[in-house]
Amino acid sequence: METFSYVFPAIRGVQAKREYFVAMCPLGLLPKLFLFDEEELAPEHRAQRRLNKARIPEMSRYVVENPESYAFSAITASVDAEVSFVPTDPSTHDSVGVLHVPMSARFVINDGQHRRAAIERALESRPELEVETIAVVFYLDRGLERCQQLFADLNRYAVRPTRSLSLLYDHRDDHAQRMKAAVVRSKLFRDLVEMEKSSLSMRSRKLFTLSALYNATEALLQDLPDRGFDDWVELVQEFWESVSEHMPEWQLVRKRKMNASEVRQDFIHSHGIVLQAIGRAGNILLRGHPAEWKEMLSGLREIDWSRGNARQWEGRAMIGGRVSKASNNVTLTTNVVKLALGLDLNPEETRVEQAHKRGEMGKD
Repeated sequence: METFSYVFPAIRGVQAKREYFVAMCPLGLLPKLFLFDEEELAPEHRAQRRLNKARIPEMSRYVVENPESYAFSAITASVDAEVSFVPTDPSTHDSVGVLHVPMSARFVINDGQHRRAAIERALESRPELEVETIAVVFYLDRGLERCQQLFADLNRYAVRPTRSLSLLYDHRDDHAQRMKAAVVRSKLFRDLVEMEKSSLSMRSRKLFTLSALYNATEALLQDLPDRGFDDWVELVQEFWESVSEHMPEWQLVRKRKMNASEVRQDFIHSHGIVLQAIGRAGNILLRGHPAEWKEMLSGLREIDWSRGNARQWEGRAMIGGRVSKASNNVTLTTNVVKLALGLDLNPEETRVEQAHKRGEMGKD
């Protein structure tokens, strides 16, 4: 008979006619309970994916840097022992009580192994977090097959939120905060930015996605001298509204004289690759030409943004008639923008441009 056991405050539930338990586990106990002893096994003999160690530093840093506001969802685990559950007050509610798990039990994480590893790493920097808790959903282990099926079922319908929606709800990312504030305040962006989805349907009335504007604005503000939040927002708003003055189709959409879907279909200048290219070029303007950057933006009018301009855009911003987001294509598109604005290409941009031109000559 087992003498020593782990004791957790817990709630008992039933799914598929089987008991399961939701318990509160101290963060300091988590690394001791769940050990990774399956990493060297073949996939068919494991009950979870292999730990991706590259994810751990970022997740750990999130906890360490936000000790008063971090949030981790519950970990799901299987336990291969005979557990006992003692209700706190059977006369009123027999689902709330204390879960006793033998110390000889073997625990297998079905969902949350990266959270567990990140917590272990975070405790090295902030040991005071060991007394805080995380919810653990315990299922009774029915063997390897049952554990593997549990993993498959838990991840069957998991869907990551879109990039735009994640940015919309992120209050820690400074760039996201600036971009959202600029969208709200700007006459250009108001009602033209898709805040939830990261791609636009054929019939969408939106012209831009929040995620595309975020990437472009991040490039725009890179390495600029620091300033207050409102000053940042004002700069972002001022820059993109200045750009819009040289994009007649954007203005027509804002005035409802042209459909956003028509613009997206016939032109490439509202797509993420062009916005990011303009953001990169804008960064050079803001840093190198702080007094005349607005006037220099007039060079955007010299660019033929039409999708029909295949000689300009095919192999540069488009591949096979479809807009490409590959880094090489972003650089090639940035080159067009920079040259139109009277800016020199840096060595890397020059190398990519020359390689592109050699490829074009080879086709001839």
